[in-house]
Amino acid sequence: MCDYSLYGVASRPAKVGDKLVSKKFTITGGFAAVGEPNVAVCLLPGTEVAFEKEVEFECISGRYPNWKAETKLGEKVARFRQVDKNKLHTHHDALEFADGQIVLVSRLCEGQEATVVQLPAPPRTADEAEELVREGSATGGMIPKLQSIIELLRRGVRSAHIINGTARNALLAEVFTDKGTGTMISA
Repeated sequence: MCDYSLYGVASRPAKVGDKLVSKKFTITGGFAAVGEPNVAVCLLPGTEVAFEKEVEFECISGRYPNWKAETKLGEKVARFRQVDKNKLHTHHDALEFADGQIVLVSRLCEGQEATVVQLPAPPRTADEAEELVREGSATGGMIPKLQSIIELLRRGVRSAHIINGTARNALLAEVFTDKGTGTMISA
């Protein structure tokens, strides 16, 4: 996901193997791909990233709100998630580390390099798709797509596919290749 504060920035979804760098975009922080400094790379909840070095983030002191200190976590691997989604106009994008620490992406120090090591598994059944909607992992335009597929499966359709309508020949690749290009959800 890209936090609400990145909606005015060019963006693209993350891919396994992407080399990322933490960066400040206008008023907030996020990830850019190495070599694409003006394009935000959006992570889905559950995406795992491995940093080159210990992760550093900015601590903001309550007593001195303009003073920032950098803190090292002692961790290099994190899972992307969203926090406080019920609070409007706050940053939601965060990294959760193995020890349970959660750090907002907007507070990461700039210039830290990481690699996308794993994307979340797409839903394979109607129950899994329903769970994604219920827990809030599916957002934006994906919610009505999943809700429509869930309804179709309940009415007897055996499977449905979500594909990228802007990718050239995506439908042909989905129908006529073993690998496909989208996500199949079955009853």
